[in-house]
Amino acid sequence: MTGPGALLVIGDVVTDVVAIHPEPLAPATDTAARIRTLPGGAGANAACWAARTGTAEVRLLARVGAESARWHERALVDAGVRPRLVVDAQEPTGTVVALVGKDAERTFLTDSGASLRLCPADWAPSLLDGAAHLHLSGYLFFADSSRELAVIALRAARARGVQVSVDPASAGFLAALGPQRFLDAVAGVDVLLPNEDEARLLAGLPEPAGAARAAAELSRRVPLVVVTRGAAGALIAERGRITAEVEAEPVEAVDSTGAGDAFTGGFLAARLEGADPAEAARAGCRAAALAVTRPGGRP
Repeated sequence: MTGPGALLVIGDVVTDVVAIHPEPLAPATDTAARIRTLPGGAGANAACWAARTGTAEVRLLARVGAESARWHERALVDAGVRPRLVVDAQEPTGTVVALVGKDAERTFLTDSGASLRLCPADWAPSLLDGAAHLHLSGYLFFADSSRELAVIALRAARARGVQVSVDPASAGFLAALGPQRFLDAVAGVDVLLPNEDEARLLAGLPEPAGAARAAAELSRRVPLVVVTRGAAGALIAERGRITAEVEAEPVEAVDSTGAGDAFTGGFLAARLEGADPAEAARAGCRAAALAVTRPGGRP
């Protein structure tokens, strides 16, 4: 019996500097914190969680700087991912500083570095050989060259009948790019995985609007929409209506960095093994619950 086809993730590999500070930041002086330097990146995190929770082969295409390429490659291989890391000659690996408060919520300072310099020359059609699913990190769509690559990969996957998912990644970057421009770029995807803020933004709804309304609206454009809601779990929408609501796993959160990536990885791994959307969302919630109990975004 053959196993499920491979999962190909195209996205970002970054170095995370996670600072957990129990007390509020004190301007102009010191604030005590627990600080760790860890491998991260939305695409890489999702790939690692998919490899941990599923049986399918997981591949990752990303760009990194020469100064940390070997460290990142080893971390990915150790996590069960088959990386294809393009070493950028000009820019260092992207860096994200995550400031995590007492409530485990995080604020990001992001220097995308080499990650957004992925370009069409980095693409090879053979990456899709044996693949059953392509996942695109939303960060790809926020720079011209990486967006061009993402669109090429999306079209290649569609031509082969390979399912495609996208995680919009960042409400702030999404607003700067423009929601309609993003939606135009991802036209033809099968699965959209936004959080509540991203869903409202993409649906063109005001902030007080509920996630359910946003999910339903977006599912008129994308066949399957899964909106993550943190401690409130996830909503699934298809054909303009909510078809399932999944509760989050109750845990004591330490750091919410990468929780959405963990959900994505768990969800996609379950889908590749034949789970229906609700079952896959429960698998995603289990991965996310585990992710928030430790610093950083990886298993």
